[in-house]
Formats: sequence, structure tokens, C-alpha cells
Amino acid sequence: MGSDIFEISVNAVKIVALFLLMVQIVPLLVWVERRGSAFIQNRFGPNRVGPLGLTQLLADAVKFIFKEEFIPEKGRAFIFYAAPVVALLPATLAFVSLPLSAPVNVETFEMFGQSWGPYTFQFQGFDFGLGIVYVLGVSSLATYSMLMAGWSSSNKFSLFGGLRASAQMISYELALGLSIVGILILYGTFDFKTMIAAQQGALSFHFFGEMVTIPFLPNWGIFYQPLGAVLFLVAVFAESNRLPFDLPEAESELVAGYHTEYGGMKFNMFFIGEYGHMLVASALMAIFYFGGYNIPFVTPEQLSGFLEGFGYVGTTNSLMTSFLLHLCMFLKILFFLWVFIWVRWTLPRFRYDQLMDLGWKTMLPWALANTIITAIVVFVMRM
Repeated sequence: MGSDIFEISVNAVKIVALFLLMVQIVPLLVWVERRGSAFIQNRFGPNRVGPLGLTQLLADAVKFIFKEEFIPEKGRAFIFYAAPVVALLPATLAFVSLPLSAPVNVETFEMFGQSWGPYTFQFQGFDFGLGIVYVLGVSSLATYSMLMAGWSSSNKFSLFGGLRASAQMISYELALGLSIVGILILYGTFDFKTMIAAQQGALSFHFFGEMVTIPFLPNWGIFYQPLGAVLFLVAVFAESNRLPFDLPEAESELVAGYHTEYGGMKFNMFFIGEYGHMLVASALMAIFYFGGYNIPFVTPEQLSGFLEGFGYVGTTNSLMTSFLLHLCMFLKILFFLWVFIWVRWTLPRFRYDQLMDLGWKTMLPWALANTIITAIVVFVMRM
């Protein structure tokens, strides 16, 4: 956490701030989803409570807080209450471990009569050095929340939803993991920051021992792994239970699936967990395939030098550089969040047999082929 009270305090505030960022962006995403779906379907969307319906979110929050607590008569109380917490935690732990910008370097300064620093603060809650291994491991725990909710509700529709969720996640986690192996072979690391650093500048690669540069394209992973990017995007749709993969919540068949018996804040925690997984998936898409927090064709060092010309030096320069890079990362995340919303209101839900066939008979073989081809190409081109 840190070597002194100042560093420990800043790192603690970082974790809380990132958690609040994830929680507070959910109401805005709900508003965007409502307005976006209305736009797609030529409707108005929320427009009664506040300007453009923005304070409808506040009304929804009040409703969630004051709704009556309810447990099914034959429900298992402890597991019933624990399931929403387990739904929220994996997305939170995964999101706060993602690097959202370059580190902030703080020079030595005087405060309370003593010297502090220098410090280097990572623009993430914590970094275990495991990168994608940690994120995939933590994110996969969300399956347990759906099983717990389905089992503890003593409702057949909830149980069916929980079983569907577990089968779906197991099926698509294989394709998800294999789609990332190509990126791991390409960059030779599990560390997110190393992957992002490798995507700086213009597109350049080894071609039979020679370095080839294409100056008008950024050095993003999407140009090396287009098939892997498509497979990863489809797999994270399934992992986050978003249409057309929301079979665990199929209203026409299962009422509301695994959270049928939930209401109030417990339902809201499931809601935040789902949008949290969307946030993590969008951030991973940006990190793996779209340069992370890098601005196209501009390295952090070049940006820092540019800011020096405006009088930003030392700690202020580092803060401004980190802020601008974070803004770039945030815009990329928002784009992919909009893709999640766009697809939901564009494509119909799969049948369950189609869902399984796509996962096992199509995506898994393609992901395996992508891994093998990537390994061969990287080996041959770097000879």
C-alpha cells in the first residue's frame, strides 16, 4: 500500500475513487441505454423527470433504496443475501486492477514540517503483476453469484436461469481465453502496462528479419489480431449476459431468470455487477486491441514534452499527462460501452441450442486456429 502515511492514504483513496467511478457510471449508462434504445426505435425515451429525463436516475435510486425487503418463504436466507454481493465484487476487483493511464510521478515536497516523496502512483487501484491472469480469474467468480441466486430463491425459473448462466459462461470462457492467447504470444507478457507500451507509435513489425513500418496506422493489436478481437468481443458479450446472449434472463421463458425473486438494493447490485463487467470488457478491448491509454501516434514522453512548452513541469506535468491519457482511455471505453448498448437493441436473442453451437462448434475451433496460426506466424516472421 505504501511506505508512509501519505502514500498509503493516496492509494486507499484511489481504490475508493475507482469503485465510485464504476458505481456512478452505471446510472449514466442506464440513461444512455434508455435514450439510445429510444433513438434506435424512433421513441422519446425518459423525458419527464428532469431535463432529458436525467433525474429519472435519482428517482430510480430512491425506489431501490426504499423498496420492501423480501425473501421467498422457502429461500435460503444467507445465500440469498450473499449472491448480490458476490455479483458485485468480481467486477469491482477486476476493474480497479486495470491501468487507466500512465503513472503519476510526484516530486519531493514539504508538508507539515517534513519532506515527502518522491512517489510514483499507478493510475489503478492495485497491481499484483499478474495482469490478465488475475482479471480472468476474478471475473469468472461472477458465475457463482448466479448459481447462488438461482439455488437460494427456491424458484424453478431462477434455478433454470442459474444453470443456463453457468453452462453459458463455461462454454464461452474457453473461447475467451484462447482468443487472448494470440495477444499473449504477440507481446510476450501478462502485464497490461507492457502491452500498452508495445502499442505506441506507428504500426511496425518484423518481416523475415526486417523491420517494416506503416506510418499512417497506429501500432494497435487489432491490426495483428483481427480475428482474435472479434472472438474476444463476442465472448465478452456472452460472459456479461448481454443480448443476444442473455439466455439466463430470458423474460419470455424465465420471467427474469436467476434474479426473479430479487428487488430493491439486492437487484440493484446485480445490475451494477452486469454493467461493471461491461466496463471491464470495454477496458480490456481498449488495452488488448486499441492501444490502451495511448493517444494514436503520440507517446507519453512526446505528450509530456509538448506540455512542457506550456509551462507544465515536474509533478504538474506528470498529472496533466496522466489526465490526458486517461481521457483518451475513457473515450475508448465509452465507445465500446455504446457498442454493448447498440448491439442489445439491434440483434435478437439466440435460441439456447444456437448459443451452445456457436460457443463449442464455431468460436472454440476458430480461437484454437487463431492461436496456432499466430504462433506459427510470429515464429517465422521473427527468424
